[in-house]
Amino acid sequence: MKFRQILLPALVATLLLIPVATLPAAAGPAQPGAASVKSDLPQPYIVKKGDTLWDIANYFFKEPMQWLHIWEKNLYITNPDLIYPGNKIWFDPNHQSGLTTVRPMPQVIVRPVERLAANTDTAMLMTALERQDFILPEQEQGVGHLLASPDERLNYGIHDRVYVKLDQPAPVGTLFDVFRTTDVIINPQSGEKMGLLVEHLGQVEIQSGQGGVQRGIVTKAFTEISRGDRLKPARVIDPHLQPVQPEQKLAGTIMYIRSGAHEAAQNQVIGLTLGQEQGVKAGMSLSIMRTGRIVEDQVTDEPVQLPSEKIGNVLVLVAQPHASIALITSSTAPVNIGDAVFGEPAR
Repeated sequence: MKFRQILLPALVATLLLIPVATLPAAAGPAQPGAASVKSDLPQPYIVKKGDTLWDIANYFFKEPMQWLHIWEKNLYITNPDLIYPGNKIWFDPNHQSGLTTVRPMPQVIVRPVERLAANTDTAMLMTALERQDFILPEQEQGVGHLLASPDERLNYGIHDRVYVKLDQPAPVGTLFDVFRTTDVIINPQSGEKMGLLVEHLGQVEIQSGQGGVQRGIVTKAFTEISRGDRLKPARVIDPHLQPVQPEQKLAGTIMYIRSGAHEAAQNQVIGLTLGQEQGVKAGMSLSIMRTGRIVEDQVTDEPVQLPSEKIGNVLVLVAQPHASIALITSSTAPVNIGDAVFGEPAR
């Protein structure tokens, strides 16, 4: 027992005198050398789908553990596990150590001010263009009419077969708009008949036939089509019609509101005293102005007219030589016959 008590302390003392080897401290991946750099280095590298910093480091550094150096330099990458296609990573192949990343500097891009047009309800626009038209008084009778059908029906819908009577024979495949006249448009100032607003009922395509009577089929039907409804060549509608600014100053008035109404609002059709001869064309955007009222000046006791105020916007649908039909695209107050319409070139 005494021997064990003496031996144990002596052994501990001997171990304490043995020098302990110094272990190397843990270190991160060494900086890459020039020999480890890929020769086809892009500037910058654009991250692709499926890329990781590990993959990028393996490709350019030939050492995947170098991903940490990439992340340290590209600090805009907030999470190394989250890089996305389109991210940019810059490298500097001229660095003395071979290949290092560089932090991109902010850039200032100066661009001219762009004039942004308000969004237009394209569905409403297409409906307005497809369902109605504005024709001259001499076009009221069209170029023909629906005569009958093989089954002696009086009214027709889509896919129904019909016979049409035309002033001039039309080739197979020709499309005609089926229409009825609705309102006469008269200039309230001169009393002149400016044109006719027509309602499109559908479309008929010529299939065969000889002489003045030909076979057709109803390809579109917006409402019930009847015998006697007239035909005119189908109007080609651009589904991508975009609002454009006038090339010169325009000034006119509202002379008509559809269905004989006294007031109009957004998405309603109106007639303007401006036409092709004044430079108006389909797609043109114009402003509606309400003439300022006259008030009595409490200081001078004299009548004073207030400035005009903008109350809405219109988009021209169909333009004739002296008049046009437009759709109200926005309004902040009721629109009346006699309200002014203005247009100015883009600045």
